[in-house]
Amino acid sequence: MARLTSVLIRYHYLLKTASGLALDSIRAHKMRSFLTLLGVIIGVASVVMVGAAISGLGAYAEDSTAKVFGSKTYLIAQIAGAVGRKLYFEKLKRNKPVRLEDVQYLRAVTGDQVLYSPYNRRSEDVWHENLRIEDASILGVSSVMPEMRDINLVDGRFFTDQEERTKQFVAVIGQDLVAALFPTASPVGQTIKFRGNDFRVVGVQEKVGSAFGQSQDNGVYIPYTVFTRLYGPGNSIVVFGRARDESGLSVNEALDLSRVALRTRFHVRPGQPDRFDTLTPDAMQTFIEQILAMIAAVVVPVTLISLVVGGIVIMNIMLVSVTERTHEIGIRKSLGARQSDIRLQFLIEAVLLAALGGAIGVLTGAALTELLAQIFQISLRITASYVALALIVSSTVGIVSGAYPAVRAARLDPITALRSE
Repeated sequence: MARLTSVLIRYHYLLKTASGLALDSIRAHKMRSFLTLLGVIIGVASVVMVGAAISGLGAYAEDSTAKVFGSKTYLIAQIAGAVGRKLYFEKLKRNKPVRLEDVQYLRAVTGDQVLYSPYNRRSEDVWHENLRIEDASILGVSSVMPEMRDINLVDGRFFTDQEERTKQFVAVIGQDLVAALFPTASPVGQTIKFRGNDFRVVGVQEKVGSAFGQSQDNGVYIPYTVFTRLYGPGNSIVVFGRARDESGLSVNEALDLSRVALRTRFHVRPGQPDRFDTLTPDAMQTFIEQILAMIAAVVVPVTLISLVVGGIVIMNIMLVSVTERTHEIGIRKSLGARQSDIRLQFLIEAVLLAALGGAIGVLTGAALTELLAQIFQISLRITASYVALALIVSSTVGIVSGAYPAVRAARLDPITALRSE
């Protein structure tokens, strides 16, 4: 026990002495030390910022998915998603168009447990008196859509089932239309016009923001029955589905009910793939995460190269330092310093340089991330994993970069070192 205590005291003294000598060397050459740190600072700051951008993009995609789908809603269509032309045409050839009659069938078979809404979209210029907004999104939906996608209103109401069945020309509009067409008055009760028809505004949706780069506030929700009257039934439609709250079904359970019903209607045999496409928020999120992982796998290693460059700079500076301090090393060795003492001194100096550069780099990256987020109003999130990665790599770079100069210094012959001056 006494021997262990003695060893611990010795190593504590060695670390303290070596750290003091390393800090003295860094302070004695401030400009050189700063230039040495610069490569590590830039490298660590780059990793932190890239990590913040990737994490922010993931959060933005998750938020956008929730806006487009709703958190518990799934989608059924002839083609809900396809990566590449080949897969797209394969699905187009295999899958059947989804029509309004199919929605009615789903309601008849599973409607007691699942809500359904057909969905279709067109772009039109919308007028109110002499004011106009270009390329508004005309959205044909069912009256139950607010229960499925959490469409919250700040004024008025959503159209009713009766208005949908009797094909009433009513509309619920987004905040972009309010700002463009009704800058000074409430739009509820007033009329808007598109495709030669007047629509009475019955409700105003709260501000949603953008999703996947497109504004979600330029929408005009109208009954699907009116939409088909204006634009025809179309070749294929999108169907949104969501389990009724009282059913207790999860998203996947509700989707399974819809799939079984639609497979029966499309005469799909057991073992054969669906002749329609589906998409859930989880599937969309998983796909986005895979894309982000691919981006990170390419971008992060490239960014870490700058840390390797910083490590090369540290090694060069440490070799210069060994040359400059050859006489000092000779004196220390002649006074009884061991090779391990000399090696530890230079190794600690290299690690301190890398660690100090890493700490400054993290602070710099965090400051720049916050500044860019404020200036461009974008989502950037600093994550502990990328900060830890940057610090671990920078520390490793310091150890690796300082190892060779430290060994070279430790192996100097004391007599030759004393003659160097």
